[in-house]
Amino acid sequence: MIAGVASGTGKTTVATGLMAALCRRGTSVAPFKVGPDYIDPGYHALATGRPGRNLDPVLVGEQRVPALFRHGVAGADLAVVEGVMGLFDGRISPGSVEQAGGLVADGSTAHVARLIGAPVLLVVDCRGQSRSLAALLHGFATYRPGTRLAGVVLNQVGSPRHEQVLRDACAEVGLPVLGALPRRDELAVPSRHLGLVTAAEHGLAATSAVDAMAELVARHVELDAVLAAAAVVPAGEPVWDAAAEMASGMSGSGVAGSGVALPVVAIAGGTAFSFGYAEHAELLAAAGAEVAVFDPLRAERLPAGAAGLVLPGGFPEEHGAGLAANASLRAEVAALAAAGAPVHAECGGLLYLVDELDGHPMCGVLPGAGRMTRQLRLGYRDAVAISASPLFEPGQRVTGHEFHRTEVTPAAGSAAPDCAEGGGAPAWQWAVQGTPAGPEGFVWRGVHASYLHTHPAGQPGAVARFVSHCTAFAAGRTDPVGVPGR
Repeated sequence: MIAGVASGTGKTTVATGLMAALCRRGTSVAPFKVGPDYIDPGYHALATGRPGRNLDPVLVGEQRVPALFRHGVAGADLAVVEGVMGLFDGRISPGSVEQAGGLVADGSTAHVARLIGAPVLLVVDCRGQSRSLAALLHGFATYRPGTRLAGVVLNQVGSPRHEQVLRDACAEVGLPVLGALPRRDELAVPSRHLGLVTAAEHGLAATSAVDAMAELVARHVELDAVLAAAAVVPAGEPVWDAAAEMASGMSGSGVAGSGVALPVVAIAGGTAFSFGYAEHAELLAAAGAEVAVFDPLRAERLPAGAAGLVLPGGFPEEHGAGLAANASLRAEVAALAAAGAPVHAECGGLLYLVDELDGHPMCGVLPGAGRMTRQLRLGYRDAVAISASPLFEPGQRVTGHEFHRTEVTPAAGSAAPDCAEGGGAPAWQWAVQGTPAGPEGFVWRGVHASYLHTHPAGQPGAVARFVSHCTAFAAGRTDPVGVPGR
C-alpha cells in the first residue's frame, strides 16, 4: 500500500512509478486504487498493462474488498495499491471513527490496508521539514494500532545533507527509508477541474509521464527492499467471482429471462467516457450479455444489435464539439432510448443524454441543458431509489459517489427538478450532511440517468436486473419500465 501523510505528497508518482519500474524488471504487477477515483487507475493501467481496479469499502461493502482484491491480483507477482488522501482520511460520518476490534470503517487507506493485509509505504513531502519528521512519523506509526508501516519514501528532498537529516529522523522512530526522491517539477501531469487529465486523453504525453515516473523510482527507490517488505496473499481465501454474484443477483432482478442468448450491451468508452470500473463489464458478461465498447467521438453507429446502453462518466464537457459533430450516433442513441431500451447513464453519461451541453447539441433524450459551474459537488451519498427503472425498484438503498462541477437545468415544463418532461420521474432522493438535497436524476422509459456514480460490484442485483431488461428488449418485449415518452 502506497500511502501519504496528506493529499499532494506524491503518492501517484511513487505508486505509478513503482508499478512501471517493477514491470520493466519482469515483475507482473496488479494495480489498485483506494476509493472512487477513476483517473489514477488509467495511469496504473499504462504502467502495468493490466486493468486498474478500485478498492472502496464504502461503495461495495468491506466484506467484498478482500475477495475483489484477490480477484484483481490473480496471475500477478505483486499488488501495488495507491491510497487516497492521507493514510487515515476517509468518509466522515457518524460511526465512522472506529468499529469493534479497532478497525477504522470509513474507506480510508488504513482501512483498506487492514482489510487486505497490506504493509504500508508512507510517502512524505519533505519540503520544509527536518528532524520534526520523527514526530510526524511517530504519530502515524502509533495512531491506529494494527496499521503496519513497512517504511518511508522521502519525496522532494532538497540536498544530500537534507536527505541525511531526514534518514536520521526516520531511524529515530525505527522506520526504514526505502527511497528518497529529489525535488523536481518535470513530472507534472496536466490537471483540470476534477483532477488530472485522464490517461486516455493525455495520449503519448501520458505514456511519457509514466516513463518519467518509472525512471525516477527505479533510480531513487530500493526496489528489492520494497519487494522484500510486501506481504504474502494467503492461499485458499475466497476470490470474488462475477458468475457467483450473478447467480445470487438474478434471483432478485425482478424480471424473468426470455431465453434470448447474449443481448448486446453497448458501453461508451474512449476519451470522453473513461470513468468506469473493470468489474462492470465482467458482471454484465456473467449475467449473459455480450459487451461491446464503442467511442462516441469516433463511432458513427451503435454496436450492431445493441439492446442496452451504458454511458459511464467522464469528461464530455471537454469534448462537446466533437460529440455534437457525431450527429448520426446521437440520433441512434435517441432512437434506442425512445424505443424503450434499457439505458444506464452516470454523470458524464447524463450530460450526453440531455438536449445540449454548454451550447453543443447532445442526444436530446432528456429535456434539459448541461453547463459548467464553479461549484464542486463531491462526496459519498446514501441514496434511495424513488422510481422503478431497469436498475432499481422504488425504496432500494444505494451508496454512491457524486463528483462534478456541471449541472443540468431541466427544460421548462418538467414535472419536477431534474426529471423528465411530460410525466417523467426523478431517480434518487438523498441528503447531504443531514439536509435533504431534493430529487435527483431522470427515469424515462428504460432510461436511468443520474449524477450518482455507483460501483457495480456493490450492486450486482442491479446489473442482473439491467441485463434481464436488455434480454426482454432484444426479444421484442419493449414495455418501458418508466413513464410515457416526451
